Amino acid sequence: MKIFPLALASLLSVAALAPLTAQSPDRLAGKNVSIAPANYKGRSAIQVIAKPDAANGTSYALVKEASFRDGVIEVDVAGQPAAGAAAAARGFIGIAFRIQGDGRYEYIYLRPTNGRADDQVRRNHSTQYSSFPDFDFARSRQEAPEKYESYVDLQPGVWTRYKIEVDGRKARLYVNGAEQPCLIVNDLKLDPQTGGVALWVGPGTEGYFANLKITAK
Repeated sequence: MKIFPLALASLLSVAALAPLTAQSPDRLAGKNVSIAPANYKGRSAIQVIAKPDAANGTSYALVKEASFRDGVIEVDVAGQPAAGAAAAARGFIGIAFRIQGDGRYEYIYLRPTNGRADDQVRRNHSTQYSSFPDFDFARSRQEAPEKYESYVDLQPGVWTRYKIEVDGRKARLYVNGAEQPCLIVNDLKLDPQTGGVALWVGPGTEGYFANLKITAK
């Protein structure tokens, strides 16, 4: 069992047991984000804010030394539009996984402001699977409407338990301890390969992460 030390947690290649603490942001490598320790709504956390000019899919905090192909990733997240964000900002927040050296990766994220919107279409877009850089939300909606998005009850800025199970080409997203997944993906777009893991935020997002646990097969 190999142990990967981390900012908010101890990461193990077989099982991650210890929660992520907010004391060591140096265990994260930022790309188009600011990273800082924080105490958010009573929890020690890592604050990750997307840079204002960051393009979609290019802002995240890479977990140094983490290696993941298949298994389970769990984390508490709280996302909301950052100060001065555009009207289209939704507080996009989630996890990027299987990050490759050429920059490609898979990711599943939440849109917290959509969860209780007074608009059913927006509610249906509360969760999203994408693959960077070739399969973003716009392409998925064009080629396979509704297939890679789903509804789940969310609130911006509120702690939300996030868990993904990944196995080969399949991924499942579970929110707030639900027994059933709120999003099922049976055709992840990239070849299954071991890669990195990152705390992911979208454009105009102020995000918080705590209690990261990576359990790799």
